[in-house]
Amino acid sequence: MTTRSYLDHAASSPLRPQALVAMGTALETAGNPSSLHASGRGARQLLEEARESLAACLGAKPAEVVFTSGGTEANNLALLGGGRPGTAVAISAVEHPSVDGVRGRREDVRVLPVTASGHLDVTAARALLDDRVGLVSVQWVNNETGAVQPVGEVVRLGHGIGARVHSDAVQALGHVEVDFEASGLDLMTVSAHKLGGPVGIGALVVRRGVEVVPSGFGGGQEARLRSGTVPVALAVGFAAAARLAMAELAAESARLAVLRDRLIAGAVAAGGVANTLTPCGPAIVNVTFPGVRADDLLLLLDAAGIDASTGSACTAGVHQPSEVLLAMGRTLADAGASLRFSFGPGTTEADVDHVLAVLPDAVTRARAAA
Repeated sequence: MTTRSYLDHAASSPLRPQALVAMGTALETAGNPSSLHASGRGARQLLEEARESLAACLGAKPAEVVFTSGGTEANNLALLGGGRPGTAVAISAVEHPSVDGVRGRREDVRVLPVTASGHLDVTAARALLDDRVGLVSVQWVNNETGAVQPVGEVVRLGHGIGARVHSDAVQALGHVEVDFEASGLDLMTVSAHKLGGPVGIGALVVRRGVEVVPSGFGGGQEARLRSGTVPVALAVGFAAAARLAMAELAAESARLAVLRDRLIAGAVAAGGVANTLTPCGPAIVNVTFPGVRADDLLLLLDAAGIDASTGSACTAGVHQPSEVLLAMGRTLADAGASLRFSFGPGTTEADVDHVLAVLPDAVTRARAAA
């Protein structure tokens, strides 16, 4: 049986053993954290300890951490309820679908262009922002190309016009330095399963004093912003994975950056064109292979035991040319000929060797089939 190389951590990173152990202990605890009896108080204690631990990892105050079902819900909550009433929303042209989708729900959305490297065009953005904009949202690390955006400059631009500023930091946490307090952001999204925590939980970090309009209704469990019984075990697993990621951040980022650069060099040697350009995170590689159909190449790699993707997992299943690459100025053909490889704690040199051994022949076969 072919040994598999899992290079799709940006879609979902396998659960870390430490998170699993922490969750197992929490699952043995009975009680709804909203209940007033002893079992409920015990569950509440576990929940609040997880909140405090996660907040410390994020550079935030515990009261600023609002647990959600994941990054998508947190982004939706920020985009639909985080701006000043009656004002426009500004987003970059390369956002995750859970942010970009606000274009279909509001008419007053301004799209901030990016450069050919996938980074925000700050000069063009400045010209599009005025005091009629109430919320600016720019992803910290792009989920398809790994581009690291100038969050500090975005905060300065947004606050300069009186707008609140949000960043989707789902792909940043665990790979680059993330400090909510120091960033100046008003709102920030994070998710557990991108860094080895459980699927089904994320958080919206809301700076103290910032009012967010809830998009749903119910018991108001999470600061009256997100109703529903909070999954204590998932919160505990999230906190455990985040602690581990923070402890390993410096060494792991350096290790993965070496693998990223090796894979980019090898992919270019195999006829690819890199879309991951500095400044970029260490864990994502995006490459266009001109003259191929991405699905063909993906299936050939899959048959050889390599798990990669054609872009955002939230749009997987119906592959279309990447909107992110189109916004970067790539042609329709090139945007439909690109693959993403993404790394995590389990990624090794052997995995990169595996890809580089298989890739040249796979590209040749995919071009012949196109």
